[in-house]
Amino acid sequence: MVEAAAKDFLNYLQFQKRFSPLSVQAYENDLNQFQSYLDQNYSGSGLAGLSHHHIRDYLASLFEKGLSARSVNRKLSTLKSYFKYLCRNGALEINPAQKVTGPKVKKALPNFVDEGQMQNVFSELTFTEDFEGRRNRLIIDLLYQTGMRRAELLHLQETDVDLYALQLKVLGKRNKERIIPFNLGMKNSLKHYLELKSAAGLNNPFLLVSTKDKALTAVALTKIVKDVLSQVTTSSKKSPHVLRHSFATHLLNHGADINAVKELLGHANLFTTQVYTHNTIEKLKKSYYQAHPRSGN
Repeated sequence: MVEAAAKDFLNYLQFQKRFSPLSVQAYENDLNQFQSYLDQNYSGSGLAGLSHHHIRDYLASLFEKGLSARSVNRKLSTLKSYFKYLCRNGALEINPAQKVTGPKVKKALPNFVDEGQMQNVFSELTFTEDFEGRRNRLIIDLLYQTGMRRAELLHLQETDVDLYALQLKVLGKRNKERIIPFNLGMKNSLKHYLELKSAAGLNNPFLLVSTKDKALTAVALTKIVKDVLSQVTTSSKKSPHVLRHSFATHLLNHGADINAVKELLGHANLFTTQVYTHNTIEKLKKSYYQAHPRSGN
């Protein structure tokens, strides 16, 4: 793999496809890992000498290292995109990844927190009244009430918050902007938080900051979410994305239009959103089997 070709591909993702920095970094890591494998096992093999055999051997090595089918498929997707780009630009005549198929992945339903448990977060848990306590409660509330991704919340700036129109301006994947509404309770929480932030002399334009006036990191935010959810659920999944799943599942459980949920989540197509309907169906099945006299249970 020629370094210049890989660099051109990454620039294409960043500046033309407008992928996020995190996504571009993930693609770069995948390409570097594949290159390391080639260097160790097929020394001297250039781009023109690559075939589907090289890629299949690489995928097999990933399985031997214990990677899941989902992770292997993601790395294969990177290679397919890369070689397709090279063919389209004349750097390769034949796409070596074209004949390679990824392993089947067992579809798992999105993990979410029960509605009652989420209610306990706001009614039973105690958050301190200082800046950090107010910030941490706001983080949970924003993730659950808006369904934002972690990166979207971290990049939210004060100017993206419209307290008068009761809405947030969110920059999602591929720099796609969307508007998410919030209620009066959230308005009061945001207003109080911003007042505490100002009083503490924290002037960073990002909405969520540390006590040192630095933009909150992904690691710090994830720890906050995990610490809070650990107090209300025993589920092994306690990430910010679980709150996004909870947001979508609870909306659909209460009859929200799936197209509206799609727009709120910032999904590119309806198929991605439909995965949450499975949770709703499972809930309906459970209610049926528990309550109907002819259900056989």
